[in-house]
Amino acid sequence: MQIEHLPKVEVGSCNTPLQLLPHLTGELKSQPLYIKRDDLTGLALGGNKTRKLDYLVAYALENGYTTLMTFGGVQTNHGRLTVAAAVKYGLKSILVLKGAKPDYMSGNLLLDRLMDTELVFVDTTAYDHLPPAERAAKSQAYLEECTRKLVAEKEAQGEKVLNIPVGGQGVIGAAGYIQAVPELMRQMEEQGIQAKHLVVGYGSTGTFAGLWAGAKYYNAPFEVIGIPIEPDYHSLQQTADFLNQISETYDMGFTCTPEEIHLELGPAEAPYGGAGYNLPDRETWETIAHLARSEGVFLDPCYTGKSFRGFVDLVRRGKIAVDSGAIFLDTGGAPGLWGREQLDFAQGLFWNDDRNITVFKAQ
Repeated sequence: MQIEHLPKVEVGSCNTPLQLLPHLTGELKSQPLYIKRDDLTGLALGGNKTRKLDYLVAYALENGYTTLMTFGGVQTNHGRLTVAAAVKYGLKSILVLKGAKPDYMSGNLLLDRLMDTELVFVDTTAYDHLPPAERAAKSQAYLEECTRKLVAEKEAQGEKVLNIPVGGQGVIGAAGYIQAVPELMRQMEEQGIQAKHLVVGYGSTGTFAGLWAGAKYYNAPFEVIGIPIEPDYHSLQQTADFLNQISETYDMGFTCTPEEIHLELGPAEAPYGGAGYNLPDRETWETIAHLARSEGVFLDPCYTGKSFRGFVDLVRRGKIAVDSGAIFLDTGGAPGLWGREQLDFAQGLFWNDDRNITVFKAQ
């Protein structure tokens, strides 16, 4: 089936703004810098997964599924939006979260509980002493075992469970960002924007791959650049294979080799992806503060804070926005700012000094 004919529903409001970043542009003395606000997709505080869920929910409804089940870290943004989409369309939902149940509810977990989804924590800390490869294999095997039990239990109760991969990654979910490209191109034409680069986070790769495929298929004027959001990122070969699967599925007529995929990792001593997935780091939080203070836009510490750090650094080093503008795709995730581990880290940066704080106390 051609991508234009793939069934979809309207989970959110995805004609999101494309905005100039005037103060940052002036500060960096670059060609105009823009931000595509996919943090404003209109569902459960927004985020990029909404576009993917337009197609995933349509698939679920067309095929008689009653329950959406997906996976992620304890503070998964994709999970929050999947639950919200299920609520909107009268489906049940299950979040399978990798890690121990936290002692304290914060960030996305609060929103998940407000929507009354079923939370399942898969705790594999018993494998922490093992070498990395063995630990990963055993953890994955245990996750799959738990998933099989969950699905069997639900099916025995008469439910039909759609298993949605981490981040909505897959050819169906990727359609959301393939079809975001003509929207972005239309906005560029309407606003007279010239931009040769579109920078986005590179995580489970569904968003990046969708944009890459869409740019190729629709002959977009920009190159898509990915910023890995953790050191252990998908290989270029894996992503090229996924892109070729997308092309074959939707008869898009392109092939991709690993050499065609453009990632920017940052300096070896301080990569853009930080120390690990959702692990707090000073450079990311300083980047979040930078955009908040210059443009009043809030990033998140797991994804967009890292990818925007890469965006700014690429501009500073003259790798983008030299002879035309550049666009940053804000994939959302702001509820992650209030995850307990992130809040604890931020205290030392923004609260344990009295800069710009005045207290008047009556005697």
